Amino acid sequence: MAEVSHPVFARVYERLSVAMDRAGTAAYRRDLVAGLSGRVVEIGAGNGRMFPHYPPSVTEVVAVEPERRLRAAAERAAPSAPVPVTVVDGLAERLPAGDDEFDAAVVALVLCTVPDQASALAEVGRVLRPGGQLRFFEHVAAEKPGGLHRAQRLVDATLWPKLFAGCHTNRDTVAAITTAGFVIEELNRFRFPATSNSPSSPCVHGRAIWPATADRR
Repeated sequence: MAEVSHPVFARVYERLSVAMDRAGTAAYRRDLVAGLSGRVVEIGAGNGRMFPHYPPSVTEVVAVEPERRLRAAAERAAPSAPVPVTVVDGLAERLPAGDDEFDAAVVALVLCTVPDQASALAEVGRVLRPGGQLRFFEHVAAEKPGGLHRAQRLVDATLWPKLFAGCHTNRDTVAAITTAGFVIEELNRFRFPATSNSPSSPCVHGRAIWPATADRR
């Protein structure tokens, strides 16, 4: 058992995720999983806000969530999903799955919080079949130096990670994905909300492939 508990954050996130979806993240979630098929592992499933968007070509979703309250919420959401969803306890760095089990992996607003991005992405590569897809939607470090980049560094060094269950706003997640061995085939950068200067507003949304020649790490 992962035994992760952030009860205050979990209560806030359950409400915040609903508001964010109404403000536009639901569309990004839907686009994130469009066209997927076969078996999918969703890492950091939270309270299951992704579940309604999976297309019928997906045969099974294994939804991994370590936080107890959010996992319980995901379990309640799973029966109403349009595809079979199994919610399991587990950490991104130690996924409860064998090698080459999945056709695709999905991460949405997750890689900002994992303690070690390299380990988490290595695990994604381990459980994906050769040629499998990684779909990602994450908030990331600002692209250009300036006030927003400085603000991200400041909040990451102070209260932000404590308030938001380990979240960091200043991670170069795109570089981490490529360093892990994935080949990015589609990448969109944007602000959410579009006019916001919040430290968490710079986002990326895209698709990467785990190549057939990738080394197992």
